[in-house]
Amino acid sequence: MNKHYSVLLQESIEGLHIQHDGIYVDGTLGRGGHSCEILKQIPDGHLYAFDRDASAIEESTPRLLQVADNFTCIHSPFSHLKEELSAYGVNRIDGLVLDLGVSSPQFDEAERGFSYRFDAPLDMRMDQSQALNAYEIVNTWSYQDLVKIFYTYGEETFAKQIARNIEKKRIDKPIRTTFELVDVIKVSLPAKVLNKKGHPAKKVFQAIRIAVNDELRELEEVLQEALQMLNPHGRICVISFQSLEDRIVKEAFQTASRPKQYDKRIPILPSDMEEAPYKLINKKPITAQEEELMENNRSHSAKLRIIERIR
Repeated sequence: MNKHYSVLLQESIEGLHIQHDGIYVDGTLGRGGHSCEILKQIPDGHLYAFDRDASAIEESTPRLLQVADNFTCIHSPFSHLKEELSAYGVNRIDGLVLDLGVSSPQFDEAERGFSYRFDAPLDMRMDQSQALNAYEIVNTWSYQDLVKIFYTYGEETFAKQIARNIEKKRIDKPIRTTFELVDVIKVSLPAKVLNKKGHPAKKVFQAIRIAVNDELRELEEVLQEALQMLNPHGRICVISFQSLEDRIVKEAFQTASRPKQYDKRIPILPSDMEEAPYKLINKKPITAQEEELMENNRSHSAKLRIIERIR
């Protein structure tokens, strides 16, 4: 098993500006790296840790208990933030951290079907109890829908060729495994692309994973709910790993931190201007330091954005 490494751990924990008695949420528990660090700093507060993956909660709970017991694990998508926390009588929070993307265990466990590095049944479900999986998308979605997700979620230039070849292949027999899908992708790409650095299936696998887990809609929803639930001086820290996620975070934070727009035809005094209720802590995303980049390959694409509620 690979050594677990929480990306931008120190930067995101410092970014939360943790209060000892605050209510904090880790929306992406995973192996508990961020949650453990938060727990160390809230002896009089409480941590709520979300994960869609029941095995992540099972694996992380003993690790968290070694630090403290003032936490609650919630098996749910983080987009259900408001609904799940209200069940515990929590309507306001002092901070939220999100470490987006697939956690290391999901990539490392071949049978989960997330990785093009292992041959496994096409799955890619973060929540094993949900019905939709990668097999269903690859084998039953229309040519148009496949092109749409490959192009939109994977930014794959050869989306049409890949979708057409998937359509042809599955007429004979279903595409059941990750390696079978990789073979179809490779056949669809020109030699100049196959010879480039990086795996040729990366973009399509990303696209299917996002579609299976509805990741972008989930992200949009949790950001809106968390912004509403933040206490004054509370912060949201989001670590993203690809441009689609980062764009959603950037736009949500920029919109929230913009002063109220007034009719430009009506003169107003500076004292009457309504200040935005949120402020950006970093206008440009924080990226990993040299030391972390050398130790952890995943850190290269990581971007951290932070916003604070000021009133």
